[in-house]
Amino acid sequence: MLIKDGVAQLDRSRQVAVQVYDILKDRILSVALEPGVVLSRAALQQEFGVSQTPVRDALLRLQEDGLVDIYPQYATRVSRIDVEHARQAQFLRLSVEIEAVRRLAADTPVETAAALASILEQQQQVAHPSTYDQFDVLDREFHRVLYERTNNPLAWKVVRRQSVHLDRLRRLNLPMPGKLQSLLEDHRDILKAIGRGDSDGAAAALRKHLSGTLSMIGAIRERFPNYIVQSE
Repeated sequence: MLIKDGVAQLDRSRQVAVQVYDILKDRILSVALEPGVVLSRAALQQEFGVSQTPVRDALLRLQEDGLVDIYPQYATRVSRIDVEHARQAQFLRLSVEIEAVRRLAADTPVETAAALASILEQQQQVAHPSTYDQFDVLDREFHRVLYERTNNPLAWKVVRRQSVHLDRLRRLNLPMPGKLQSLLEDHRDILKAIGRGDSDGAAAALRKHLSGTLSMIGAIRERFPNYIVQSE
């Protein structure tokens, strides 16, 4: 996104509200916009050089995603992370992706392993704290291939939309010592099991991988107590 005279330069050939939504969503998922932060509509209008309507529409979509809380006539805040929502998203991902890796290991082990190996090689090159963004994008791409190669692009869209709180927890967890290397090792284990046609091994490796973030919820909550919805 280009900035000129303090104003974000949007692509005027595309729907403006969608672009504002995409930018704000990316900032929230990457925790560049921290949970609890107030979003000023006037400031957003000025930043993007748009009228009130696109900003309002973008914020309403973010509210539908569970990423902002809108208090009419008062304020709009970035939502805190809902661990229960994250647990349900993890259950959804496990249900879909375990079936995916089982099928891929049985039906197209060599081709799938080659596709995943290409992504893993790129991910290894950016496994550094200075390149979290690139690492995270490639992490999602690794998993997207599982859906693509089982011909389930709609399931990918559903899972992505339901995983917003899980994604934010993951992002908070990435800087923890050894986390990047742990994720890479998990990906290697998934890739190797698929490549040798081991459906049970691929499912076990995937289960371990997808359980990593929530297994660290205590440490994440301790480091970021104000970011997470407190259990009642």
